[in-house]
Amino acid sequence: MTAPPPYPSEDNHYLAEHVALLRDSHRHWTGRPLLDPRLTHEEAARHLFAAPFVVVSHDTAPDPLFNYANQTALALFAMDWEEFTALPSRLSAERINQEARAELLARVAERGYIDDYQGVRIGRHGRRFLIEAATVWNLLDPRGVICGQAACFKHWKFL
Repeated sequence: MTAPPPYPSEDNHYLAEHVALLRDSHRHWTGRPLLDPRLTHEEAARHLFAAPFVVVSHDTAPDPLFNYANQTALALFAMDWEEFTALPSRLSAERINQEARAELLARVAERGYIDDYQGVRIGRHGRRFLIEAATVWNLLDPRGVICGQAACFKHWKFL
């Protein structure tokens, strides 16, 4: 089992290498920048961690674990970094919604990305919320190998 990634901070450049992977993969699939392309890797990582929209990612394990969440995501899911990065991403959906989530991830795996996702998620204390107009994309390492998936969304409402 791999150790969870460290909490983003100045000491680790806000995980600039992972954020570069998020940015590069997002642009590759969507043709659009995730953040201002003029930002350096470290500036982008700092901006993304503090952004007013949600960005999360998970790895490619058989039961994928989250490996990134910005501050907005952590607040929305009511979890700290250690809890979130130990969470299998399937558990962010209620059991009844896990089949729809699996279909979504299969669609992304096949097409590279989607930008019309809508679905219900659940926070740590059982608070449910509807995600609207989310972009979900495959993460590609420098060799073009899929190394995870990420999601970004600006719109949600509590149910």
